[in-house]
Amino acid sequence: MEGIGLIILLIVVAIFVLWLFFYFIPLGLWFSAVFARVYVPIGQLIGMRIRKVPPAIIINALVSATKAGLKLNRDDMEAHYLAGGNVRSVVNALISADKANIDLDFKSATAIDLAGRDVLEAVQMSVNPKVINTPPVTAVAKDGIQLIAKARVTVRANIKQLVGGAGEDTVLARVGEGIVSSIGSAESHKSVLENPDFISRVVLEKGLDAGTAFEILSIDIADIDIGKNIGAVLQMDQANADKNIAQAKAEERRAMAVALEQEMKAKAQEAKAKVIEAEVKIPLAMAEAFKAGNLGIMDYYRLRNIEADTKMRDSITGEELGKGKKK
Repeated sequence: MEGIGLIILLIVVAIFVLWLFFYFIPLGLWFSAVFARVYVPIGQLIGMRIRKVPPAIIINALVSATKAGLKLNRDDMEAHYLAGGNVRSVVNALISADKANIDLDFKSATAIDLAGRDVLEAVQMSVNPKVINTPPVTAVAKDGIQLIAKARVTVRANIKQLVGGAGEDTVLARVGEGIVSSIGSAESHKSVLENPDFISRVVLEKGLDAGTAFEILSIDIADIDIGKNIGAVLQMDQANADKNIAQAKAEERRAMAVALEQEMKAKAQEAKAKVIEAEVKIPLAMAEAFKAGNLGIMDYYRLRNIEADTKMRDSITGEELGKGKKK
């Protein structure tokens, strides 16, 4: 039993040693590289393992590049991997760029990759331009009619501007701004509907792709719809505002007139009260005049006659006025 346990232990140790040997010395990968005319010393493969660089990624990418006629440096590829880059994507992008006669070197490709952009997709977009559909853009012509436009923007990746260049959102925002500006400068919405290519020409002339990672090839207006009559709506709103202001001013004048009327009534009441007060004092004054000898009895009767005559005249005048109104 002890002999069997020893044999099993030796077998396990041998398997582990073999696995460790082939892990640090990938002979199969080395033979593949040799047959592909990519000569990499075994010591370098062991060094990759120690540096925690998967040899398969570097060797396979190096084989693909060599077969495509590209000469790449293995140390540069290792450095790119250790920096967090995608070696396979970079090599495939370089191969595609070489086949498409696009000027792209390893340094630029790795910079694009480390910047967070898909360098392979960028190369493919340089060969096959991409169409971007803009969201509906609303603008108002000078005649006050609202137009809703949709555009298709054909763009091609600008390899030289991929690092630090603006993305699709910036392109769409600039195109939308250009559409609003071009429609807003049109004298009539009818002219825009008759010649939608006018918008395309105006927008393209603005050079909207400056500072972006794309090159705008064309801007095509896909659809234009008529929206609201903004001019009429604004005029109605202004008219309502003017009406409200006029009503407010009229109400203010009415309130001031009512206040003035109330003030005049108050003054009239005050004056009437003073007259009544003065009339109450007349008998007292006459009595004082009698006592002082300044008013005689004949003078008193003369005043009474004048008062009676005045009342009679007032009554006659009132009757005549009433008969005139009935007639």
